[in-house]
Amino acid sequence: MGVTHHGRTQRLDLADPTLREWECTVLAADPEQGIVLDRSAFYPGGGGQPPDHGVLLWQGVRTRIAGTRKGDDLYLLPAEGDPLPPPGTAVTGAVEDERRSLLMRTHSGLHVLCGVVFRDFGALVTGGNMEPGEARMDFNLPEVPPDFKASLEDLVNAEVVADRAIEVRVLPRDVALAIPDIVRTQTNLIPPGEQEVRIVDITGLDVQADGGTHVAATAQIGKVQVVKVESKGRANRRVRIRLVA
Repeated sequence: MGVTHHGRTQRLDLADPTLREWECTVLAADPEQGIVLDRSAFYPGGGGQPPDHGVLLWQGVRTRIAGTRKGDDLYLLPAEGDPLPPPGTAVTGAVEDERRSLLMRTHSGLHVLCGVVFRDFGALVTGGNMEPGEARMDFNLPEVPPDFKASLEDLVNAEVVADRAIEVRVLPRDVALAIPDIVRTQTNLIPPGEQEVRIVDITGLDVQADGGTHVAATAQIGKVQVVKVESKGRANRRVRIRLVA
């Protein structure tokens, strides 16, 4: 559950993160709970990546999707006042491309940052969050050199320019957990009952468990600016980044 399906919904967003429009059928629609589709490319949020926005088009009507809620099913949350398509309705789903594409670039940029900090400084991630085009990641990093901010920006952008392939695969849990350092967070966030683990591999730099959407190669991220490095406790450093190209 969660890798190919969530409840009754097939996860098209994880099968093809470039998909922006598709045909589907409404399985349930409730003004309190939301809308359940049989197939959905809306990323529902998780791992610091916010949910997608977009629309459902049906019988000449447009329903705006302003968010997603996870429960036994994936519930799409319509914008206030928008009509609900009745169960059984054939609809066209469409993800807002600019927001999703920017979030994919941002998420992949965070993985490059994580890979560089782990490789060069041996630090694990203690937290993170993102919005389209900007993000922050916290690291267990007690000591940093005086030129850390500038050198980190140079190191990250060198990996962006290297145009490393970003590949996604799904492995059985025991196979995935046998990969050294597959969990880059200080706390293992893989649910205990999850029997398949989705792996995001930036070739030659970073391999880790992850459930988000990503670009196909690091050059698609664009230039990354390290905006700020903050101390958040004795051993915790917060790195804020922004995409500037």
